[in-house]
Amino acid sequence: MDSLILGMIVYSVLILAVGVYSARRNRTLDDYLLANRSLGPWVAAFSERASGESAWLLIGLPGLAFATGAGTLWVGVGCCTGIAFSWFVVARRLRVETAALQALTLADYFEARHDDHSHTLRLVATAIILFFFTFYVAAQFLAAGKVLNYYLDIPPLAGMLIGAVLVLFYTAAGGLLAVCWTDLIQGIIMLFTLAVLPLVVLVELGGTGGMMAKLAPLGGQYLDLTPGSTTWAAVSGVLGSLAIGLGYMGQPHLVLRFMAITSSDEIKKGGIIAIGWALIAFFGAILIGLTGLAWFGPGAMGPGQLIPDQEQLMPMMASHFMPEGLAVVMIVGAIAAMMSTADSQLLSVASAVSEDIYRRLINPDASQASLVALGRWSTLLVGAVAFGLAWGAHDFVYDMVLYAWAGLGAAFGPPLLLSLRWQGTSRAGVLAGLITGTVTVIAWYNIPVLKGQLYEMIPGFVLSLLATIVFSLLFPRTSLGQEGPHGAQG
Repeated sequence: MDSLILGMIVYSVLILAVGVYSARRNRTLDDYLLANRSLGPWVAAFSERASGESAWLLIGLPGLAFATGAGTLWVGVGCCTGIAFSWFVVARRLRVETAALQALTLADYFEARHDDHSHTLRLVATAIILFFFTFYVAAQFLAAGKVLNYYLDIPPLAGMLIGAVLVLFYTAAGGLLAVCWTDLIQGIIMLFTLAVLPLVVLVELGGTGGMMAKLAPLGGQYLDLTPGSTTWAAVSGVLGSLAIGLGYMGQPHLVLRFMAITSSDEIKKGGIIAIGWALIAFFGAILIGLTGLAWFGPGAMGPGQLIPDQEQLMPMMASHFMPEGLAVVMIVGAIAAMMSTADSQLLSVASAVSEDIYRRLINPDASQASLVALGRWSTLLVGAVAFGLAWGAHDFVYDMVLYAWAGLGAAFGPPLLLSLRWQGTSRAGVLAGLITGTVTVIAWYNIPVLKGQLYEMIPGFVLSLLATIVFSLLFPRTSLGQEGPHGAQG
């Protein structure tokens, strides 16, 4: 226990030092929000991956695999496919266009690309970000509470408070530069945990054959790749898992990395690094769940061995199977997973308030110092609201993340993809896509009969895509100024 506390202190001092150092280099809003577009491919890729997966990868996904079995593999397939698509179809063009348009945020890009003098796209995009990111950040704080509750035997509220204070400090102080460098450290720790822990447990089980022998008596559903009581339930489960991958291109905190990379020529290298990380991490997380199910599952070790909270599986396995020093590294990895996503989302909120609302709409002549200060205060405010939401939450981390993920992916994904790849995309089309994706996800999620049939990402994404196309055709571009820099690209 003492070693864990020591490990947390060392890790906390390290990331806080990064925040203080980075704060000294943030002289302009461009520095604070995009690190002056100076990220190398390794930092950009590790930061994008660590930010993209969050605590759900170490806490939520192993818990889901523990509860449902081998069918969780479809989540890994869908996510790795979505990551590859985002890096190789979206990233390069977005880097080129946002630089040409001098856009610091997605709202900046939509407004400049579609010549929106009314600022409607900016306001709608900002409102969507503020709404869904509050849930997303709350999920990360909730995960910190669960992990520290298990390891330190402290109340979940105290664990949430520790995680929240750390991430709010270095994000508010250091901006994207601090976020990306801490993400690099956090991404390495996460990858180590997801690669090593399941392999150690697999060896203890006697290899793949031993794991399968342990899983077989638990019931066929745990080994079924398409579990479900009906054909539609099986199809819906697979489609919902694969659809998670649709969300990557629409996450504002992830596409910031594409915008901040040193040059578009580094995108290919960054994509290869990111996909390699994802393959190891996703299938490692699922293997943690399956090996945990084989060891701790119902009847596997006799009566009373079930885990009260499936999302405490990873810390339980680390403490059970790993030497104390490595267990400390892995618990720090779980906290790192929370931080690496919460920091990026809080930074996106800061950009929405300081750049998209205050500088663009209220005070165009604001000094750089005042804009950076506003970004920091908005980071702290949204963090406080998210903490309050996490305090009263009764959902699993996995469920909260999927809801926010669907909302952002459905709202931003289709309008962004079409803006980058289809010259016919218009302001009206983007606006229709943003609103349709958001409303569909919120409505679908809150109507039980619909939510029980299909993951809300699917109808939200499809309807957003259709709305963007249809309204672009009905209300086409009215000026060449909406074409953006497409013509300059090959």
